[in-house]
Amino acid sequence: MNGFPRFDLTGQVALVTGAARGLGHAISLALAHAGANIALGLRDVKTDGELAREIEGMGRKVLPLQMDIGRMEQISRAVDETVARFGRLDILVNNAGIAPGNPAESVREEDFDATLNVNLKGTFFACQAAGRVMIRQKCGRIINMSSQAGFAALPGESVYCMTKAGIAHLTKCLAVEWGKYGITVNAVAPTFIHTPGTEPFLSNADNRADVVERIAGLHRIGEPMEVAGAVVFLASEAAALITGHTILIDGGWTAR
Repeated sequence: MNGFPRFDLTGQVALVTGAARGLGHAISLALAHAGANIALGLRDVKTDGELAREIEGMGRKVLPLQMDIGRMEQISRAVDETVARFGRLDILVNNAGIAPGNPAESVREEDFDATLNVNLKGTFFACQAAGRVMIRQKCGRIINMSSQAGFAALPGESVYCMTKAGIAHLTKCLAVEWGKYGITVNAVAPTFIHTPGTEPFLSNADNRADVVERIAGLHRIGEPMEVAGAVVFLASEAAALITGHTILIDGGWTAR
């Protein structure tokens, strides 16, 4: 790489799964702000309206897609439709995930299967579908959503923690396997972030106080754009030599 680091994504095409709200919403906007055209992977394609208009308002192209990450046929179809519309796929952000909490002794088989189906199986096959396109292109960026829960035990979240640890290791495996094609594969691992998904838990004063205390460095809950910034960095040329890594965005939780 010559000259100064480049964070600009102008003309690139990004597919974001779980784009409707929370982290996916922020990541989609941040990638668009950096110049990328955005394919929105949505569990219900009818929910895209406001986000799509925001992205179009930035002067970017947008493609809402029906993409329930738990359904294999929707994953492959969404990738195919992205390439058909834009001619390429430069960036995949695997953001979709679920986190049904339960003490380990109370986990039901159906909850176990659903969590692995979305968080691990869905992530793997989205990587596979995008990877096949990127291998032909001889370039691409894949950013997976892990969690601090993959590095620190969260009581009542054993299955979720297991899947997020698995994503971090899958990221290493794909980075090594696909590096020869010019593809980088990385992950981000956030702490508790203000999103609709965490709101019920964090609205409890005791839960919130415990989380803030455990975020040992900064002692505050994160904001979605603080995660989106790391995703934009990993998608950019500035991160061209980074692959196989998981960036912890945890305010110091795991440093303690």
